[in-house]
Amino acid sequence: MLTLVLTRHGATPRSEPEQHLGQRIDIGLSEKGRAAASSLGERLRDVPFERVVASPLKRARETAEIAVPGAEVEADDRLLEMDYGRWEGLTYGEIDARDAEARRFWEADPANLACPGGESGSDVGRRVRSFLEQLIESTLTGDTATDHRVLAVAHSTTNRILIAVALGVPLRDYRRRFKQDPANLTVLRFAGQLGSGALMLVGNDVAHCKGMSGPTWD
Repeated sequence: MLTLVLTRHGATPRSEPEQHLGQRIDIGLSEKGRAAASSLGERLRDVPFERVVASPLKRARETAEIAVPGAEVEADDRLLEMDYGRWEGLTYGEIDARDAEARRFWEADPANLACPGGESGSDVGRRVRSFLEQLIESTLTGDTATDHRVLAVAHSTTNRILIAVALGVPLRDYRRRFKQDPANLTVLRFAGQLGSGALMLVGNDVAHCKGMSGPTWD
C-alpha cells in the first residue's frame, strides 16, 4: 500500500499577484512561503517517510527541505510545473490583455490545448502518470498491510493533474475540479495498481497554517 502525501511549494516573491510560474523562472520561497513550509513540517513531524521527492525547481526543493529537515530530497523532472510557454511569468490580467482569444480556447480544453509555446495538460499527464506508476510499482509487496509513505512536493497545475490521473477524473476538468494552495496537505492512498484508482484521504488542507498538527488522516 502506498500513501502519497502531496503538497505544492510555498509562496514565492512572485505569488502575489498570482503569476504563471512554470519551468522557466526558477526562484526560491518568500518569507511567507518558508513559514508555511515550516508549518507543514510541524504537522508532519511524526510521519515517517520512506522517500521525499520533489520537482527540481528551487521553490519545490526548498519546501521539501524545510518540511522534512535532514531528509534526502530526490529530484524528479516528471514533477516539474507545466511549461507555460509565452505565458510564463504573466498574471491572468496580462495574459488576457495580450492573448485573450488563445486563453479563452485554452480554458475550454486545457487537457488537449497547449499553452502557446508550452505544454498541454495531457503532456503533463503523461509525466505524472509515469511517476505514479513507477512509485506504486516500487512499493508493491506481498504484505499489502505495509504502508509505504512518500512525500512529493510539486506545483499547482502538476498536482491537480496528478490528482486527476490518480482518481480517474478526465484531464479536461483538472482546473475546474481541484485546487492546490501553497504548502497544502493532500493525501492519496493506493492499494494496488494505478488503474484501480486512489482513495483521497485529505484534499488541499491548510489547517496547519492555522496551528493544527498531526497527520489527521489515519
